[in-house]
Amino acid sequence: MARDAGVRGHRAPTPMLLLSLLLSAAPFGLLGEETRQVSLEVIPGWLGNPQNLLHIRAVGTNSTLHYVWSSLGPPAVVLVATNTPHSTLSVNWSRLLSPEPDGGLIVLPKDSIQFSSALVFTRLLEFDGTNVSNMAAEPPGKPYPPYSLAEFSWNNITDSLDPATLSATFQGRPTHDPTRAFANGSLAFRVQAFSRSGRPAQPPRLLHTADTSQLEVALVGASPQGNCSLFGLEVATLGQGPDCPSIQEQHSIDDEYAPAIFQLDQLLWGSLPPGFVQWRPVAYSQKQGGRESALPCHASPLHPTLAYPLPQSPIVRAFFGPQNNFCAFNLTFGASTGPGYWDQHYLSWSMLVGVGPPPMDALSPLVLGIMAVALGAPGLILLGGGLVLLLRHKQSSEYQSIN
Repeated sequence: MARDAGVRGHRAPTPMLLLSLLLSAAPFGLLGEETRQVSLEVIPGWLGNPQNLLHIRAVGTNSTLHYVWSSLGPPAVVLVATNTPHSTLSVNWSRLLSPEPDGGLIVLPKDSIQFSSALVFTRLLEFDGTNVSNMAAEPPGKPYPPYSLAEFSWNNITDSLDPATLSATFQGRPTHDPTRAFANGSLAFRVQAFSRSGRPAQPPRLLHTADTSQLEVALVGASPQGNCSLFGLEVATLGQGPDCPSIQEQHSIDDEYAPAIFQLDQLLWGSLPPGFVQWRPVAYSQKQGGRESALPCHASPLHPTLAYPLPQSPIVRAFFGPQNNFCAFNLTFGASTGPGYWDQHYLSWSMLVGVGPPPMDALSPLVLGIMAVALGAPGLILLGGGLVLLLRHKQSSEYQSIN
């Protein structure tokens, strides 16, 4: 089965690569699809039982993207891109639910697969954020016992499926909750697909394309284990050999869509065509996200997980077979000062996952206008001053004869 999940020398997209994105002239017919026919399907469970397997199929002119999301084990997504608009997903439930699910998830025809990788959301982390001065430290504070997301009980995804918005929500809480921390709380993973380019109405308003899918993670109503708790998320992905993907930072002077946020973080799988995960380093402590509720988001470097076992995702094992070359990184939300989860017991964070060059924010018309005024005004002043001096010089040099 084709698979490209590691990095073989990644780099920022070049202008020529962006031009090919705009012209839809990229190889494999995968890059730059302006629109796609998108469908969401909950795969019927084995023996009629809901198993929370969501298939997003995005069909372009010469390609198909398959996003397979599931809460079997820890929440995970398998991303597959093919070079045909006719590829299909095949699920063998009896094999998928067995102790060895290898081969239980297949995209056909196999030789059409150009890219495949996966993300697994393994643990909800919590730290004592009292007097934390260095968010880059690992860990950023005294760790509380983490929550294994493989031990959560999740809702029936069919109840939240919304074809109009191309979205669905996995909502869960710990199966065993002796402290009743989640008695009135839940952790939600809202998945959304897009048929064309655009921006959501809510911050951080990430620019999406038809080649991407968005995930919004929201922790709501759970009781923290401390008075100043910082929460985090452990995320794992497939590596290749001893190497892990790395996280890149991009900076911009434009913060119109996410006020006071001038950075964009990206995880790149360096295959061809490339795959990516993209997010802004910001979370929000209120449902109506804004500058006043913005929390910093810090991402640790990726590291191999050979030193400790990760919860197994059946869909990842079913598609890729037995793997032990996972890489993981932690996302930590908030700081000891300013707004925090403790304000309204709410926390949300968003990311994009997709294939092709990551969407690149161009300078908005507002910023371009400001720059034009800022850069043009001195030129106009110089031009006007030069004309005044020229006219004065001409008047003083004219000789008038005296009769």
